[in-house]
Amino acid sequence: MSKRDYYEILGVSRDTDSKEVKKAYRRIAMKNHPDRNPDDPKAEDIFKEATEAYEVLSDEEKRAAYDRFGHEGVNAGGGFGGGGGGAGGFSDIFGDVFGDIFGGGGGGGRQRGPQRGSDLRYTLEIDLEQAVHGSTAKIRIPTLVACKPCDGSGAKKGSKPVTCTTCNGVGQVRMQQGFFAVQQACPNCRGKGSTISDPCSECHGQGLNEETKTLSVKVPAGVDTGDRIRLTGEGEASPNGGSTGDLYVQMSVRPHPIFKRDGKNLYCDVPISFADAALGGELDVPTLEGRVKLKIPAETQTGKSFRLRGKGITPVRGGSTGDLICKVTLETPVSLTKRQKELLQELQASMEGDDKQSPRKKTWFDGVKTFFDDMKL
Repeated sequence: MSKRDYYEILGVSRDTDSKEVKKAYRRIAMKNHPDRNPDDPKAEDIFKEATEAYEVLSDEEKRAAYDRFGHEGVNAGGGFGGGGGGAGGFSDIFGDVFGDIFGGGGGGGRQRGPQRGSDLRYTLEIDLEQAVHGSTAKIRIPTLVACKPCDGSGAKKGSKPVTCTTCNGVGQVRMQQGFFAVQQACPNCRGKGSTISDPCSECHGQGLNEETKTLSVKVPAGVDTGDRIRLTGEGEASPNGGSTGDLYVQMSVRPHPIFKRDGKNLYCDVPISFADAALGGELDVPTLEGRVKLKIPAETQTGKSFRLRGKGITPVRGGSTGDLICKVTLETPVSLTKRQKELLQELQASMEGDDKQSPRKKTWFDGVKTFFDDMKL
């Protein structure tokens, strides 16, 4: 039976580049791999056919010969599973395509360099005033530091780690499982690439000891909850001589009893009396820099907001300073004396029937009347 066209097998055109050829083969191989379809001989045939096609089309010389002479141009190489050629056989082909999944290609794996120490994160709670004006805070961080007696090597003073004989210092070993070639951490040295025959008694061969460090953190003015400060080199030490990790200090601003923050603006509620709302007045309003005078116009309604420009926050990344928005709320008097109640009753009686003095009340009742009238229809 004649062989199918290799381009047809992979579902690509003759001018498809090598990158797309690889993607096409990978898609077919993942779907029809024998390990994933143990009871389907047809899937295994498709897999072998696709691998044979990829072995030819992934190699420039073989592909050129195939394009000129067809299958006869590459049969000398032995076809699927044959020797010679740039593809290097099935093991190298499969490792090349799927190496990014299993941690390595057809070669013996890459030498592992020194591992960087872990980064740490610390949540620093600060007051709103500290966030707005900036401050310096002392924090205590439990971390891992290089063991001083062994200088972080893990080996007893006077000795040193030796290259692992199982992985030859690579830190990984290659295992063949059916068609798959899997790389994993060396079980002898646990991925370090070296072993210690005489461990340090202080760190027990780990090269690291736990220690609590006290650090000063400079909080810049204008920070907000969620902002982070990076302290380079204040994280955990490396377990094998690499660079130290970093410490990320995340800000968390405590709720304030007066102000609420939204970006660069501050908000606060200001209670006012019935007399101030009706007649107008002047109140002392707090800001983060002190106090300012807030003028209340006559006939101010509850919920009215007043903007005090430039009394908010200057953002940590620069820009214009925000505002302080004061929302007035009318406070109903309580614990009235008999005389005070009489005065309010006299005031209410004097205002009865005058819609000009309660325009919102008249509008609301007119709307209610219209609503009920419509319901009767």
